[in-house]
Amino acid sequence: MILNRYSRVLTQDESLPASQAMIIGSGVPYEDLNKPFVGIGSTGFDGNPCNMHLTTLAALQKKSVLDTKQMVGLLFNTIGVSDGITNGNDGMRYSLPSREIIADSIETMAGAHFHDGIIFTAGCDKNMPGAIMAMARLNRPAIMVYGGTIGGGNYKGEKLNIVSAFEAYGKKINGKISEEDFKEVIKNSCPGPGACGGMYTANTMATAIEVMGMSLPYSSSSPARSEEKKKECMNIGKHIYNLLEKDIKPSDIITPASILNALRVVTILGGSTNAALHMIAIARTMGIPLDLAQLQKITDTTPLLADMKPSGKYLMEDLHALGGTPAVMKFMLEEGMIDGNCLTVTGKTIAENLKDLPGLPKDQDLLRPVSNPIKKEGHIQVLYGNIAKKGAVAKITGHEGEKFEGTAICFDSEVAANEGIREGKVKPGNVVVIRYVGPKGGPGMPEMLKPTSAIIGAGLGDKVALITDGRFSGGSHGFVVGHITPEAMEGGELALVKDGDTILIDAIKNQIEVKVTPEELELRKKNWVKPPYRVTSGYLWKYIQLVQDASTGCLTDL
Repeated sequence: MILNRYSRVLTQDESLPASQAMIIGSGVPYEDLNKPFVGIGSTGFDGNPCNMHLTTLAALQKKSVLDTKQMVGLLFNTIGVSDGITNGNDGMRYSLPSREIIADSIETMAGAHFHDGIIFTAGCDKNMPGAIMAMARLNRPAIMVYGGTIGGGNYKGEKLNIVSAFEAYGKKINGKISEEDFKEVIKNSCPGPGACGGMYTANTMATAIEVMGMSLPYSSSSPARSEEKKKECMNIGKHIYNLLEKDIKPSDIITPASILNALRVVTILGGSTNAALHMIAIARTMGIPLDLAQLQKITDTTPLLADMKPSGKYLMEDLHALGGTPAVMKFMLEEGMIDGNCLTVTGKTIAENLKDLPGLPKDQDLLRPVSNPIKKEGHIQVLYGNIAKKGAVAKITGHEGEKFEGTAICFDSEVAANEGIREGKVKPGNVVVIRYVGPKGGPGMPEMLKPTSAIIGAGLGDKVALITDGRFSGGSHGFVVGHITPEAMEGGELALVKDGDTILIDAIKNQIEVKVTPEELELRKKNWVKPPYRVTSGYLWKYIQLVQDASTGCLTDL
């Protein structure tokens, strides 16, 4: 078996002496040129808890690779964007587009430098789908390592997380929290390294990717500062070597069945609506058909079982204490909810991995039994109607009801919406419309966590709904509908809604409608004038030219 099938192009061709000289000059011994090269990448960077420790984890992985004496480990980095830091400001425009840069740059590094295998460590929302998309494109032995979840914060006996800080702002502007308490919540919400602690997008995607088979058991649930996370990195060398030796590639692991497994765990755990975008993008990159209608079928047949934040009470560190993601998978396997025959990066099937691992303890209440679900169908609902002809994605956990009818109050940007909420313009019974924030309109389809958090903080969470052609953080909750397609900037009917229009959102009938006649909508369409794009140069301008709509995963390369 030839293990250095890619790197040998550089290292074994005598007509490329300069290539070999530069590799040796970088510290690789001459006698190691015949070994397989493993690219060890991360989105590590300072200034963000999700990513600040990833270079340290990557260094442990390099040592593990080198300790095998059978491979060469080569470190590299790519970018990351912090969703927590950029939410509510123009930096969020770069968040979803960063997924494409991450995928492109991993592909570029491994392709240009002929890596035989890839280990990649990611810690924030777009990092992980970007890494998996690159692995799918390259189709070489690969493992994704999750940087791990952050520990919970605490102030005055209240458990805190990043969403606590967002919601504290709404409380402050409504006089429900003192200036001192507001500052202390900020100080104590993020107590160190790790990704946002609830079942937000980072933990959603990490869990989905582990269940899909592209991460080692426990990777998605081991906290950032845990001994288990260190051990995962210190032992990874033998696992990537096993994949090289057996020539197990992403195409052997990412299959229609494993995608289905991943979507089911997203559903039972109450994961982020961003999973709709990312799972479609991953599947399509791998050449597997997946669309919103298929996601709805998963929702219709899979219950919501986990009582996890943002709408529930538990964090990922609590799940870790109960046996982590493998314990959830064991539960799902016993209930016939996942296919145990799917291959994983251990070189074994899901069923083989779980055989000797413990399940959930009997006295836990984080994950309910199938006989007593939080909601008998899933929480991610795909809605259609005259303002969402290609679909919209709602997060309906059961806490916020399943139907809302109210009067529209329209904002043509997130900034305008935030000002309107702060100034008290949003009243009980309103359907808040935030438009021109889609993939092209935003640009970059920014998350609406700041307005949803302000609404919750203002005590309006159960009194208003919010709809948008943007998207939501996994930390958003309340009656919210995003991913409305076609987006307003491209002439979607969301652009035609006026203040005072009645909007019906029905998650039972999967319907979202503005109650005006087709003739009136047609008249409004004739009079609509497309606004100018918000940027006209740089990366975001390139993104506007290339990005597809939300219903197909916002890909730029297909």
